[in-house]
Amino acid sequence: MEEPPKPWRSELEEYIREGEPDKTSKAQAWQVAIGLQDVDGLEVSEYLINTAKQHIEGEIDSKTVQERIDSYYEKRKDRGIKEERTEEADKVSGRISELLNENAFQFSPTFFMKIHERLFRGIFKGAGRMRPYNITKKEWVLKGETVFYASADSLWESLKYDFAQEEEFDYPSASSDETVRHLARFISHLWQIHPFTEGNTRTTAVFFIKYLRSLGFAAENAPFEDHSWYFRNALVRANYNDHPRGVYATQEYLELFLRNLLLGEDNELRNRYLHIDWQGPAARSLTPQVTPQVTPQVSQLLSLLSEDELSLSEIGKGLGLSDRKNVMKNYVRPALELGLIERTVPDKPKSRFQKYRVISRD
Repeated sequence: MEEPPKPWRSELEEYIREGEPDKTSKAQAWQVAIGLQDVDGLEVSEYLINTAKQHIEGEIDSKTVQERIDSYYEKRKDRGIKEERTEEADKVSGRISELLNENAFQFSPTFFMKIHERLFRGIFKGAGRMRPYNITKKEWVLKGETVFYASADSLWESLKYDFAQEEEFDYPSASSDETVRHLARFISHLWQIHPFTEGNTRTTAVFFIKYLRSLGFAAENAPFEDHSWYFRNALVRANYNDHPRGVYATQEYLELFLRNLLLGEDNELRNRYLHIDWQGPAARSLTPQVTPQVTPQVSQLLSLLSEDELSLSEIGKGLGLSDRKNVMKNYVRPALELGLIERTVPDKPKSRFQKYRVISRD
């Protein structure tokens, strides 16, 4: 179950080989935009490819691209399910290309939500708004099981928390390996919140690409062009645990993707290697990333939270500790990163305290 070859890539690749900066940047944006449709099994039309070429050539601007795609589908009244999916792929590809060609960016939950609204307005009901209910999604790599996504009543608080944590990271002092590990953790946590009913991965990918550019990373495009489905499956594996079956959340696959993206490496990215039952010759002997890293502090925290939902201050009192930074750094944060506990929104809406509870695997 590997991603099929992309017939459109060679057509757009010629513009990059020509070396004209404006055409190159437009062609690269289109490659990423079209490639990202693979995360939902969507394929663009030949009409979209021809429109993209006209945009790259400078014959039409981004606004005209959108107008032409909209007009094309307005004239096709009698559309089946397959063509409706192609319509989604065409429209969203055009919008992703437009976003990637813009320099505007703001590192905030609001901008993240705005990307979703721009990509899916008129396509998904509630574009740009958070899902009002809890969700599950059957995953091929998990044999039909689902990742535990953030609770619907904690989405905004979870987003704000992860953005605040990311702003504290010291990129100038980090090595390349540390940077890759940190970015893998950030993007996997952001994806796991899953604030939207549909379109979560494509929104996360576009935001992530623009964020990397804002940090000065010259992200290599090929991983998103050719391996967007791998990217999604790697995010799934970074957020799934099934301890009784020996399956542990691992960032290894996501880090391989990011090393190709950011460091120009050529790691093999194959979806079958991510399947929880894969036992082929390239199967990795993954060291469980949960059990060996459960420190005495994390074990204490898990015991304390076994039947309770507690705030940071309540956890500190329960552990006999008064230093909140120590409690967060050595107890709560490691347990969050291992996927053993989750943040929740307290019952009292005006409470300033985020609470924590053990994640149930039932």
